[in-house]
Amino acid sequence: MSSSINLEIASQARLRPVAEIVHDKLGLDADHLELYGKHKAKIPLSMMASLRDKPDGKLILVTAISPTKAGEGKTTTSIGLGDGLNHIGAKTIVAIREPSLGPCFGMKGGACGGGYAQVAPMTDINLHFTGDFHAITAAHNLLAAMVDNHVHWRHHPHIDPQRVTWGRVLDVNDRSLRDIVTGLGGKVNGFTREGRFDITAASEVMAIFCLASDIKDLERRLSNIKVGRTADKQMVFARDIKAEGAMAVLLKEAFNPNLVQTLENNPALVHGGPFGNIAHGCNSIVATKLALKLADYVVTEAGFGADLGAEKFFNIKCRKAGLKPACAVVVATIKALKLHGGAQEAKLGEEDLVALKQGLPNLLQHIENVKKFGVPVVVAINQFTHDTQAEQDLVEQSCQELGVQVVLSNHWAKGGKGAVTLAETVKQIADGGTASFSALYSDDLPLAEKMRTVAREIYRADDVEIPQTVQTRLTELEKNGYGHFPVCMAKTQYSFSTESAMKGAPTGFTVPVREVRLAMGAEFIVAMTGDIMTMPGLPRVPAANVIGVDDSGNTVGLF
Repeated sequence: MSSSINLEIASQARLRPVAEIVHDKLGLDADHLELYGKHKAKIPLSMMASLRDKPDGKLILVTAISPTKAGEGKTTTSIGLGDGLNHIGAKTIVAIREPSLGPCFGMKGGACGGGYAQVAPMTDINLHFTGDFHAITAAHNLLAAMVDNHVHWRHHPHIDPQRVTWGRVLDVNDRSLRDIVTGLGGKVNGFTREGRFDITAASEVMAIFCLASDIKDLERRLSNIKVGRTADKQMVFARDIKAEGAMAVLLKEAFNPNLVQTLENNPALVHGGPFGNIAHGCNSIVATKLALKLADYVVTEAGFGADLGAEKFFNIKCRKAGLKPACAVVVATIKALKLHGGAQEAKLGEEDLVALKQGLPNLLQHIENVKKFGVPVVVAINQFTHDTQAEQDLVEQSCQELGVQVVLSNHWAKGGKGAVTLAETVKQIADGGTASFSALYSDDLPLAEKMRTVAREIYRADDVEIPQTVQTRLTELEKNGYGHFPVCMAKTQYSFSTESAMKGAPTGFTVPVREVRLAMGAEFIVAMTGDIMTMPGLPRVPAANVIGVDDSGNTVGLF
């Protein structure tokens, strides 16, 4: 499954003009599209008005076990399942996140799927696409510049330069920007103070972008962004420096969902891209709701394992948008389960029933967690050629004890045809109407108890560690009226715990909460746990080393 194979398959795809897909498969007037060439377009949200009376389709979430560094093929499975559902005659749209340049040039690669289960044009989507990430970066940094300008001119309310909380963002992994000093060079360059850069996917503007219900709600949420405090510790917001209007203008076009296609020429909405470990990890609400009006089934995904993406999808996105998922798919690979069971990475291609049995609790815990939200589960084994029948039987037997069906899926190699059995199983469950969704905790639960509930119920931790400084901050947030917000736990994706080396389904640990941040515009509280960072660094050998342009002007090395 090398990057060159994925890129070669994508480059050989016969794509249809996106205007034809809109007309033939979605029944929309292509004249209203905002075209970005032949194969990319934005659907104006104004078109939603004509769809208001249409019933919603059924929403299917794709999540995964705790991933390896290469991932478990969750996006690939989402796309393959979408093609599989269309293959059996179920009108389906895939609604997924946009890729960040950070992973593209870092270690994990892009987010367009793989093999014959991809969205296209792959290189465009993985790189600048329609400019959404750049618009979010610009809006975020415009606010930062306006904050510094507000301080420079000593406008009212008087922000204390040492209490500015709004940093800057960049959509590239760059560890040297995590902690910076700005305003060097004298008063003409502003006040000298400490600052920081986050990656764009961790920006509150990105979260707002993905959680806003319409353009006015977007502007309202932008106005509520907390940017700092006065000397007497009164909070100052973006509305106090009159920044929300200009920010909304920068985001206005980006806010319209992006339409592309799978390699099998089925429609796909790719819009918004918060990370699943340091943000809430779901595509935009407007894209999801548009897809639900346009199709009978919508396949969406949430970042990383179900302890992160799915938990936030349910507790944040579904809570905010009133979504009722009909089914969830938990993606697993047998090689990853063996790794969770202690197998050596170099020997994952060999049959090892002992390691597999020891690693299965990771999968089983994710299944139990999803079922706690009242959503029925299907396990999709993202199949590799070295998986043995004995290994497959062991996984199936273990899941059957929880009353969960296991389906082998070979969409990477066969596209939609390789996901037909998975599609039939998912459709049957979604149509069965057995889902009874509810969030894990109520709005009125204290913030510390919300964190404790997630830690105990989802991670299986003994408790959370909340230092007095953090507890004081939580008390202040509740006193100021933010206690009803859900919590967004920022945690490593590689383990249920906050220690990435603790594989499988560990117990007997606590979750240290070292900091909490008010994301008032996004309307959640971010809890920073362990050593999670909001600006990743590049690996020893970044993917950027092998990305380039060949003699014909084609992109090479991207995956």
